[in-house]
Amino acid sequence: MTTVQKLYWLIAAGGSIIFAVLSLYSPVALYFFIFCLLYGLIGFYDLYHSPHTLNRLYPVLAYLRYFSEHIRPGIQQYFVADNLEERPFDREERDLIYRRAKGVRDTLAFGTERDILDTGYIHIQHSIKPLYLSENNVRVNIGGPDCRQPYSSSLLNISAMSFGALSDHAILALNKGAAMGNFAHNTGEGGISPYHRQFKGDLIWQIGTGYFGCRDEQGNFSAERFEKKAVDPQIKMIEVKLSQGAKPAHGGLLPAAKVSAEIASIREVPIATTCHSPAAHTAFDSPEGLLRFIQQLRTLSGGKPTGFKLCIGIRSEFMSICKAMLKTGITPDFITIDGAEGGTGAAPVEFSNYLGTPCNEAIYFVHNCLIGCGLRNRVKIIASGKTASGFDMLIKCALGADVVNAARSMMLALGCVQSRTCNSNECPTGIATQDKKRSKALDVEAKSHRVLNYQKATVKSLLELVGAMGLDNPSKLQAHHLHRRIDDETTRHYDEIYTPLKPRELLNDEINPQYASDWHKADSEHF
Repeated sequence: MTTVQKLYWLIAAGGSIIFAVLSLYSPVALYFFIFCLLYGLIGFYDLYHSPHTLNRLYPVLAYLRYFSEHIRPGIQQYFVADNLEERPFDREERDLIYRRAKGVRDTLAFGTERDILDTGYIHIQHSIKPLYLSENNVRVNIGGPDCRQPYSSSLLNISAMSFGALSDHAILALNKGAAMGNFAHNTGEGGISPYHRQFKGDLIWQIGTGYFGCRDEQGNFSAERFEKKAVDPQIKMIEVKLSQGAKPAHGGLLPAAKVSAEIASIREVPIATTCHSPAAHTAFDSPEGLLRFIQQLRTLSGGKPTGFKLCIGIRSEFMSICKAMLKTGITPDFITIDGAEGGTGAAPVEFSNYLGTPCNEAIYFVHNCLIGCGLRNRVKIIASGKTASGFDMLIKCALGADVVNAARSMMLALGCVQSRTCNSNECPTGIATQDKKRSKALDVEAKSHRVLNYQKATVKSLLELVGAMGLDNPSKLQAHHLHRRIDDETTRHYDEIYTPLKPRELLNDEINPQYASDWHKADSEHF
């Protein structure tokens, strides 16, 4: 018998007997007797019935360990970690988002806390003759030569988050913010809910492998159901999701606890059953098939901008899509690049930590592939990796993005506290949950203005940075504008670190060695 077990018997048995006798003379002793009795009952269960070894060896006291483990993230976040230490969003990033969302002062006093001489530090260089940029003149037209209804997009939009993963009130607040600010709201692959429609904010309808909202009884794509919904004027663009950064090649999963009757109706799946999105599409199985599917969706939607989203994995597979574009003459209107750093979706740890290409690196690769194929002027690039600030947007635009979508920072603007319980249905802020009691606590009117404030302030910050560089439009940002510290004495701009491709270089005999091997492996008929 361990010392703790002996202590348990001493308190449970000895204490109960002593205080039972004393309770006859003192009312206070009765409370101690009740405490010892409860202690004894809990400890008895721990000793003889608990499945946990710790409880058997340390009856009752083991719960202190579980309690400490439970509150550890909050204690660390608020009392231990410094401003630059936490992940995925550090305290400085979260504070910046909160302040901009609330419309309060967002300036920094007494200098930066970042080590500007640290290896990997990225910075830009300012001009002696800065310019002023107006937000009214920097929207981006998305739509290639086959698009009949091009969309004038804001520089910053709401990235894909489904109703089901997020609560009804969260979707309402996001869409109302988008409607007030004239920026777009991606539905995520969970389909178009009534909450996406209530405030008439511009929608990007994402079609995932589950074809939610446009599927037949067997779960396959239904052209008839798609066309019926896609012609809605509120839907501005169509996005086919091939993969997402949190779990590329894995598919999605909505826990049964979140699949209410309402969600089941929207997604056309059984109630209270775990909702799976397959890892791959059934509507096509080749690069050429993907492009024909995109062409079909664009036609069925009345010529709206149609593209695809992916996290870059095997590079030759993306180049296979490029070869298919050249062979078929079909091009998407846009390509959305997600990053391996993950996002709002819950995912296996190994997938989140070790699979896929980081967003910024992937943007540069896709941008150069399209240049090398002579297709860059036909296809817009949307970056949907981690974005908190105007500088984050600037990096993505300099590496090749035309537009930026943000998800987690929009959740933070709603009031997310990064508790990382999105997959538990117990979100403490009513955002990532289907618990009606929790979601009702989220004030749609107030939070929609916070989303609007954050979006406007972040775009304004980007334009101020671009103007400080002496440029009159974010479209003029180039990779050579970004400088990265290599070591204590050396900085290089990105075109010195990663060699860019020349226009149509991939169509010539001499190809940059960094791209040549993957290009030769690429096949328009096979991934």
